[in-house]
Amino acid sequence: MPELLLEYHPIYPATWAYVSSLLMIGLFFKFSRLWSLRNLDLLLLISFAPGLLMSQYVSGPNGTPTIDDLSVQHLGYLWLFAAGGMLLVRLLWDPTMVRRPLLEPNLSVGGMTFLGVSLFLFLMANVLTSKEDPVALAAARGAEQFFLEPGDLELGNANDREIEEDRETEEEREAKKDREAEKEREDRLARYGPGYPILFQLQRIPAQTIAAMMRNGTPEGEQEKAQARRSVDQTTVRLTAIFSQLAIVLGIVMIGYRHFDNYKTGIAAATLYLMLPYTARMTGFVDHVLPAALLTWALVFYRRPLVAGTLIGLSIGAIYYPIFLLPLWISFYWRRGLFRFLSGVLVAVGVLVIALALEWSDWPDFVDKLRWMFGWRLPWNVPTEGFWSKRFTTPEYRIPVLAAFIAMCGSFALWPAQKNLGTLLCCTAAVMLGSQFWHAHGGGLYMAWFLPIALLTIFRPNLEDRIALAVLPAGWTPDWIAKRSIARAA
Repeated sequence: MPELLLEYHPIYPATWAYVSSLLMIGLFFKFSRLWSLRNLDLLLLISFAPGLLMSQYVSGPNGTPTIDDLSVQHLGYLWLFAAGGMLLVRLLWDPTMVRRPLLEPNLSVGGMTFLGVSLFLFLMANVLTSKEDPVALAAARGAEQFFLEPGDLELGNANDREIEEDRETEEEREAKKDREAEKEREDRLARYGPGYPILFQLQRIPAQTIAAMMRNGTPEGEQEKAQARRSVDQTTVRLTAIFSQLAIVLGIVMIGYRHFDNYKTGIAAATLYLMLPYTARMTGFVDHVLPAALLTWALVFYRRPLVAGTLIGLSIGAIYYPIFLLPLWISFYWRRGLFRFLSGVLVAVGVLVIALALEWSDWPDFVDKLRWMFGWRLPWNVPTEGFWSKRFTTPEYRIPVLAAFIAMCGSFALWPAQKNLGTLLCCTAAVMLGSQFWHAHGGGLYMAWFLPIALLTIFRPNLEDRIALAVLPAGWTPDWIAKRSIARAA
């Protein structure tokens, strides 16, 4: 960023948490209605900031946490879970609230637009000029390593390996490589969780083009090739994160304009999203923002079940956890649009699986990639991080939490009986928020999966008339199902 603005220094995360909290209160707090629900929602959103800062707190040498740091991190994860629990109750309570007065922000729409665009430009500039973050590059590098053949994996020190190979037979070396490759794959699945192997590899295509344009000639030597590969990884992560963040912001504005009939509400929700300390802290993390973009645009196209189902299917293939949204969305489209929605989901997931099959003709290798895509591991066999780390708590307690989460997702198939766009918003946010309570990777830090939709829930008007029968054209549904549904509604 100093290359673009003279003497510019990024704001420290803790400082931005204080400043952004004051900005959010000044712009969105209703001082004339002190006990309004909007003020409670705003305080709930701000309450995530201390937990986020404490969970990311590391002051030890070389980024190694000390005992005191671990205590602070543990408190941070507890704080995040407590704040998430209160927001989950708020989201589940939302379908019962009928009166929803329009509470506009304390700034004009022009001022909100200017502030939102400025925040977005600064955040994206920080992504472009940020230093290499090993965590942010993990997805791109993990996908690239996943594509390598077992014999190509570089495990351990090269010199030590050459010395050991002189003492081993050819069969022993091959067996050892296979064991190390399998362990490496298991470690990647345990570290990054379920996800689509080809996803980041496909996104490397534009990154490779840009990186080739930035350098002169073809890299020669191992050091230059490693530097070129590092440049591709950085460009991949940054481009994907920027376009995903842009898709989230535009999706929020589009929902406000098309479905809320109030573009001011969409702009206000998008600006609030950009103000959140979490957005500034996790701007460049692809595994956070890419699923959020897919889910947000699935809600934009909720009147087109085929498109919405395709986007939900892509999000399921990308991170697996949106699969628990299916009972809710199927129930919403039950009276009209069900076959179109399911067709979109099945086509999207099927295309992803077929792409894996075409890329790897070897059956064991294909099954290996399919396991990574859908996370075929028992919950008690998954190494845990964050709140569920063994140094913080007992991971076995994830099992009853997972059972309660599955029960909640299943209940959305029946409750509320009459689903509209409002219930689709709040329940989608509740499912993605609920997945954080048993999500073993990150310990509740993947807030982008639910924050944009939660903000739309907070700002939404009364949407009781936005039901599938009223907003979707007839088609792809048997007449007896449509007639029975209309009779029941009457």
